[in-house]
Amino acid sequence: MFLDKLNWRYATKKMDPSKPVSEENVAKIVEAIRMAPSSSGTQPYNVFVVSNPEVRAQLSEAAFGQQQLVDGSHVIVFAAWDNYTEERISSIVDVHVDVRGGERKPVNDYYDGLRGKLLPRDPEVNFEHAARQAYIGLGFGLAAAAELGVDTTPMEGFIPEKVDEILGLAELGLKSAVILTIGTRDAENDWLLPQKKVRRSVESFVTKID
Repeated sequence: MFLDKLNWRYATKKMDPSKPVSEENVAKIVEAIRMAPSSSGTQPYNVFVVSNPEVRAQLSEAAFGQQQLVDGSHVIVFAAWDNYTEERISSIVDVHVDVRGGERKPVNDYYDGLRGKLLPRDPEVNFEHAARQAYIGLGFGLAAAAELGVDTTPMEGFIPEKVDEILGLAELGLKSAVILTIGTRDAENDWLLPQKKVRRSVESFVTKID
């Protein structure tokens, strides 16, 4: 059952470097991220799948030495658009027309409304909006990994500017938003594994409005 898988997963603190995750499972997790919904279908972020040990070591340094980045086998960096631009929105229109066919004008007219809303805004406001879309992708990646029995650790604890520099994101018009480390738990040495999952009660968490 899916909920059992969610109860099984936790933010793994100690990973076993001798047990890498298969490329097949990593590809499935990435595909789940790609299939995640986003505002107006913009998908305003890219994902960088890093398996190179030297680069992962650099990312660990930028993340205050978090060892999962080294002991896990893959790191996914969610890099959000630094701004919405005419070119980026037009590229979304191109994708719609390529996939669905039909006339370009009705699609372009819809995205004209988006242009009018997004393009005048401050770039930082637009980056934050794009980053929130990346977090939706993160959630899908976490859920897919749990379904596959793959351990993960989501991370916000890093220095974005250093991650951006390591991956050359600025030149691509991107800024790092969140990181997902993928690996296999070290069951004997992870202090968090035997601990009970802590979540607020349904009563304190959910408000029903009938």
